[in-house]
Amino acid sequence: MYTPPAFREDDTTMLHALMRAARLCNFVTATAEGLMATPLPLFLDEGEGEFGTLYGHLARANRQWQAPALGEAMAIFMGPDAYVTPSWYAAKREHGKVVPTWNYVAVQASGPVEFFDDPARLREVVTRLTDLHERPRVEAWAVSDAPEAFVAAQLRGIVGLRMPVTRLMGKRKMSQNRSAEDRAGVAAGLRQGERASDHVVAELVAEEGGS
Repeated sequence: MYTPPAFREDDTTMLHALMRAARLCNFVTATAEGLMATPLPLFLDEGEGEFGTLYGHLARANRQWQAPALGEAMAIFMGPDAYVTPSWYAAKREHGKVVPTWNYVAVQASGPVEFFDDPARLREVVTRLTDLHERPRVEAWAVSDAPEAFVAAQLRGIVGLRMPVTRLMGKRKMSQNRSAEDRAGVAAGLRQGERASDHVVAELVAEEGGS
């Protein structure tokens, strides 16, 4: 990922927070058959390893886990994003030398991947993943709510994934390379947008310039 210094995010705590907020990632491996990618909800165990360890599972029928990975795997987490029109820049009125761009947040986590199908490990992964996303619900569902024989059958249909994170790269592109006047214009313009993500990006841009 191309990351100019103005947009680079190196704080591990912040990167972990961005990964948790994104929830769904694209899990990518390079194989002898070519690149393979699967959208996956993964959870991060921050206490395991220098940069944490990612866990999740794939369908057993998914070819990705069966094709040996060449080198490290990568999990790509995308945060809020928004199109930025040059019309919002003060610079457009001054000299017109402006072009469109896109503001976004992204984190790439890389590391060696391990696939496993041990029932006990699989149960732990699906339980932790389920509990993570059910926690905010008033009537939270638990894996133990389903019949034991049914759960055992479901576990036979998946394969676990473990990826210790050895490299973390983050990018937070929120108009940091623009003037305070341009950032203020971008934030104001995005606040008028209809997309919820535009409003989120507006506040992130405003944080950069105090607007």
